[in-house]
Amino acid sequence: MSLPTLNLGKNLESALLSRHPWIYRNHVGNPSLRQGDWVRLEAGQASAIGIYDATSAVAIRIFTHDNTIPDKAFIHERVKQALALRNLVPADTDCYRLLYGEGDYLPGIVADKYGRHVIIKTYANSVESLLPDVVTALSKQLKLRGVAWRTPAGLESLWGELPPPEVTVREHGLKFIANLYEGQKTGLFLDQRENRQFIRSVSDTKSVLNLFSYNGGFSVYALAGGAKHVTSVDIAPAANEDAMRNAHMNNVADKHTAVTADVFAFLADKRREQFDMVILDPPSLAKDKQSKFAALRAYKKLNTLALACVKPGGLLISSSCTSQVSSTDFKSMLGDATVAAKRQAQIVHEAGHPVDHPVPTTFSEGRYLKFVAMRVL
Repeated sequence: MSLPTLNLGKNLESALLSRHPWIYRNHVGNPSLRQGDWVRLEAGQASAIGIYDATSAVAIRIFTHDNTIPDKAFIHERVKQALALRNLVPADTDCYRLLYGEGDYLPGIVADKYGRHVIIKTYANSVESLLPDVVTALSKQLKLRGVAWRTPAGLESLWGELPPPEVTVREHGLKFIANLYEGQKTGLFLDQRENRQFIRSVSDTKSVLNLFSYNGGFSVYALAGGAKHVTSVDIAPAANEDAMRNAHMNNVADKHTAVTADVFAFLADKRREQFDMVILDPPSLAKDKQSKFAALRAYKKLNTLALACVKPGGLLISSSCTSQVSSTDFKSMLGDATVAAKRQAQIVHEAGHPVDHPVPTTFSEGRYLKFVAMRVL
């Protein structure tokens, strides 16, 4: 099959040779291509094949650099390679990421497994035409009840049955309720799984404050690890209800309190107590590069206030899912917050993504998650 060809010019040869998966719109102008067209890219001696998007800032997502034109067999092989990596997910876990878009060389497509249901999200209109082949590959290789596509309008069945309003899933042997229709991301924050397990390993006998607690994931892990009490704080009443339900389901509710409050206001209260461990995991604070410095200011304020809540010798666990803030920027901010709080702190643990969120060496943008544990003096 012959493909339309776009010559990007000699200046973009290094970009293609670097194997970065994105070509931005300002590099292609307005070519005579339709949404979802495969296109051959050339720049100097470099070439690649990608899929065209007529509306996104990322005009072309690159799928191959060896002149292979993606077809059904190609998509099935990419899915097969991705699923092979998921054999490393713990056996007592049945909710995890199956496909991580660019991380699994299927740009723009994410698929998460919740028990025997899979929820797909797409991050570009251009890749929607690939979903039938992705779904066929998943349904053939996994024992599933259904595959659904999460859109702004709701869940759309792609294969099998739609999931019920809530499903109960296991993560490191603990139980959680997942709302696949209205929950964050595709239902749960699956990327923090191993970081929650770290919390479990350091919580014995500790009093714990979990800020931006959502459905109480970190809280339940802390209690499962032997925490003497956990206070979860979130502004959303529904999230706190889910946190209590998850605590009950894991038989730890007697040591758990859920507080509905704005976290900034909660931390600013001078009457607040101190805890052996404070967990700070806010939502993304920047949607684009222009918001980066405002995000860093907000992170500094939050972490400065949180440091005041940590008992001497205790732990501050600080996390960020803001992709515009690098790991270096984040740790520099933590240093500034420590000085502002007039405390001393030692970084004792750092982490990021779990194994089901792989990041290609040529795509640093895919590494967004920062997770830092500090001993506070």
